[in-house]
Amino acid sequence: MRIKAAVLNAMGAKPPYAGSKPLAIEEVDLDPPGAGEVLVKIAAAGLCHSDLSVINGDRPRPTPMVLGHEAAGTVEALGPGVDDLKKGDHVAMVFVPSCGHCLPCAEGRPALCEPGAAANTAGALLSGQRRLMRGGQPLNHHLGVSAFAEYATVSRRSLIKIDPELPLDEAALFGCAVLTGVGAVVNTAKVGPGATVAVIGLGGVGLNSLLGALAAGARQVVAIDLADDKLALARQLGATHTFSAKDADCAEQVRAATTGGVEFAFEMAGSAKAMELAYKVTRRGGTTVTAGLPPPNASFAVPHVNLVAEERTIKGSYIGTAVPLRDITRYIALYRQGRLPVDRLMSDRLRLEEINRGFDRLNEGKAIRQIVLF
Repeated sequence: MRIKAAVLNAMGAKPPYAGSKPLAIEEVDLDPPGAGEVLVKIAAAGLCHSDLSVINGDRPRPTPMVLGHEAAGTVEALGPGVDDLKKGDHVAMVFVPSCGHCLPCAEGRPALCEPGAAANTAGALLSGQRRLMRGGQPLNHHLGVSAFAEYATVSRRSLIKIDPELPLDEAALFGCAVLTGVGAVVNTAKVGPGATVAVIGLGGVGLNSLLGALAAGARQVVAIDLADDKLALARQLGATHTFSAKDADCAEQVRAATTGGVEFAFEMAGSAKAMELAYKVTRRGGTTVTAGLPPPNASFAVPHVNLVAEERTIKGSYIGTAVPLRDITRYIALYRQGRLPVDRLMSDRLRLEEINRGFDRLNEGKAIRQIVLF
């Protein structure tokens, strides 16, 4: 079938993207689903820093590629062997397909699925196939999803069936921003009632971490960012303290306000400076978690003796250490109960043709979660 999609032909375009237009809106061909695959009619797709990091070259991926990995839609057609979905079902997309058979999957860690990671790196579906074509030549898939398009053929293992009562523009957030941000708090760090938490970087994932910490019962939730408007939003959402990362003594301010630092600090900006700040505001015996995705060559230094003598823990969190089938269902239920108000993070709704301008806003830090509606 012929569909309209946003194609990234090469990485490294310079902003403003409204002028350089790294994403070309083109008509491409989409093959029907093969064995174990599903054709999904995309309803909504979110603009995420993980998309931006491919556009600017920070996260190298094979091109040409149809971008987009945070989305929701309705089932349109089923490939052979898919018997647990039907046409019209509502689904959220997950950007790591889980094979269910490798060692991480067998250990209950599908976010670390080895065949899924290999397929994502190669720009293929979990089957190893590419279902997108242009002029007879294959196009690469972004994280097994490629949601900046009217339709997507994806692995069944990239989909979670969801409550049809949930609006699909809201549902789109749960496959990435909510799954990653809330999951880092409740799964990776296991924050409990009465804990003290700091979140550095208040984008879509960071603000979801803030909401997750509040839902988990943290007694102090510190929000840190460079942008004053994001700090103001964090206060509206329930942050007990906010600090500007522009202040040279930001770490000292946080440590003073929290009597020596927080038990859990979350780095969500994807930068070495933010990670250094997160480590500095973590108290003795505390845990520093990073879910930001910096360029592959980024690094930060840790005082070795400090790590030992203060019994510090540093943890990575990918896709919120999620079990998507379990977690998306739970997070949607919390949202429906008013305990996880992720809809307040939706800043703009766009048409596909406005997507380059949307990435300008994201790059400039002027948006939380923009949603492309189809």
